[in-house]
Amino acid sequence: MVRQLVLSKQRSLLLFALLASLVSACSQASSVTKSATSTPLTTPEKPAAVNRVPVIHVFVALCDNVNQGIVPVSAALGNGDNPATNLYWGAAFGVKTFFSKSKDWQLVSHVGSPGPTVLQRLVFKHRQRELFMVADAYQGKEISQAMRDLLEAAAGRPGKAVKVKSAAGETEFNADGSAEVVAYVGHNGLMDFELHSPPQARDERGRRAIILACASKQYFSKPLRRTGASPLVWTTNLMAPEAYVLSAALDGWMNKESDEAVRARAATAYHKYQNCGLKAANNLFATGW
Repeated sequence: MVRQLVLSKQRSLLLFALLASLVSACSQASSVTKSATSTPLTTPEKPAAVNRVPVIHVFVALCDNVNQGIVPVSAALGNGDNPATNLYWGAAFGVKTFFSKSKDWQLVSHVGSPGPTVLQRLVFKHRQRELFMVADAYQGKEISQAMRDLLEAAAGRPGKAVKVKSAAGETEFNADGSAEVVAYVGHNGLMDFELHSPPQARDERGRRAIILACASKQYFSKPLRRTGASPLVWTTNLMAPEAYVLSAALDGWMNKESDEAVRARAATAYHKYQNCGLKAANNLFATGW
C-alpha cells in the first residue's frame, strides 16, 4: 500500500513537471512569434504616383474559345493568342479597332509583348483633351491575371512610367494605380473560378471602375469593394463587352456628368449597336453599389 502511494506521488510529480515544461515552451513560442510579426519583413511600397494628366487604364482579356467558359465564337474571333482578329481587340468593335477609328482618339504608341501575359499595349491620346488611355491585351488563357491586375490597379498598385510622343511633344505618366479610371473588358472569369486573396486598398484616392463583362455587378462586388474603388458602370446580366460602351461611358466621365448620366450613356450606346431595346439596355447597366 505504501509502495503504491509512493509510485502515485512520483507519477504526479512527473506529470506536473511535464505540464510546466509545456507551458514554458508555449510561452517561448508565443514570444518568438510576437517578436517576428512586430517587425516588417519588407519596406512598405511607395504609393502610386499622381499624374500631371488624367489617365485611363483598360485591361482586356482576349476572347478564347479554348481557355474560357464561353459560348464558342468563330476560330478567328476566339483565338486568344491573336490580338489582330480577336473579338475584344482587333474585330470591328474591339478596343483597338474601335478607338483607332474614333474621331476623338489618336493612337500614339503601340508596344508588342510588354509583359509575359500581355500581347499588346496601346496608348491613345484624346484629340481635344490632355488625357491618355492605356489599353493592354492579355492572352486569353491569362484571363485571371487580367482581372487580378485590374483589381490591383483599382487598389492603388504603383505602375511603371509610360512615355509617349504626340503632336504636343513627349509626355510621361504612370499607369495602373495612377489611373483615375480603370476598366475591364472581356469574359467574366469569376463565373468559372475564384480569385484568392483579392487586393485591398492601398490609399484613399477612390478610383472609378468600369467592368464590361456578363453580370459583373453580382460577381465583382466583393473584390472591388476591397480595393476602395467605386463602380462607375457595370452590368446585371449577360452582355457583349464591346468598345462602344466603354467609349460612351468615358465620354460622360470626361464631361463630369453624374454617375447616372454616364450609366445612361452606356445603355444608349448598347441599344444603338445591339438593337436590344432601350428598356432592356437600361436594365442591363448599373452604377454604384
